[in-house]
Amino acid sequence: MKLFAIADLHMPGGADKSMDIFGNNWEGHVEKIFSDWRVRVGKEDAVLVPGDISWAMYMEDAIPDLLHIAELPGKKVLLKGNHDYWWSSLTKVKEALPQDMYVIQHSALDLGSCVVCGTRGWICPGCGENLTPEDEKIYHRECIRLELSLQEGAKLANGRPIIVMMHYPPLYPQNPDTGFTEILEKYPINYVVYGHLHGKGIAARFEGERHGISYMLTSCDSTDFCLREIPMSEDGNDETISDKSPVSIH
Repeated sequence: MKLFAIADLHMPGGADKSMDIFGNNWEGHVEKIFSDWRVRVGKEDAVLVPGDISWAMYMEDAIPDLLHIAELPGKKVLLKGNHDYWWSSLTKVKEALPQDMYVIQHSALDLGSCVVCGTRGWICPGCGENLTPEDEKIYHRECIRLELSLQEGAKLANGRPIIVMMHYPPLYPQNPDTGFTEILEKYPINYVVYGHLHGKGIAARFEGERHGISYMLTSCDSTDFCLREIPMSEDGNDETISDKSPVSIH
């Protein structure tokens, strides 16, 4: 099984929502992603989608987008992003998903050759943004949810690779020690894939290996609207990135 990730699909959700206002590179972005997906992903492979899947406000408007994703090859593992307003009830989301589509919501999923865990995350203290008391509350809640997810994942893994999905970056170069990284480093995590950063914000990313964990930004405009493959050997073990310093996307 090959494992891929791409975040921030920002599908229209039944609205005439063009992403071109964010730059010419966004023109036809969904078809760019899907074209790459069809070429590179096989039936037995899996694709992680760490949030901001659809602009839809309600489930009924998100269903056409979910069905379009379902038509693509491979298993799909979805995580809620900050713009996924349609994702209100986990039960309703699970009921709406077609075959070979799964969700992670501070939970863990056994994909056979690896285990996937994760939670949405939130703005980190020290990342350059001023956190309100409400932000602080959500941040601490997401730390708790990440721990719950990893506790479940560690029980399932039994020595197999553990991949973590988050929507928000769990760390930044100027602030690599966060509540999220403190929790992640307590467990045998192989990779953390995240999204959320776009445009000029991509330059603020942290990528590469830190304390044995490899971090990968997968927001679609950071990858030129192509899926990123998570290096895994044929026996399911991760193929560790040899460069210990933050690495560039391309």
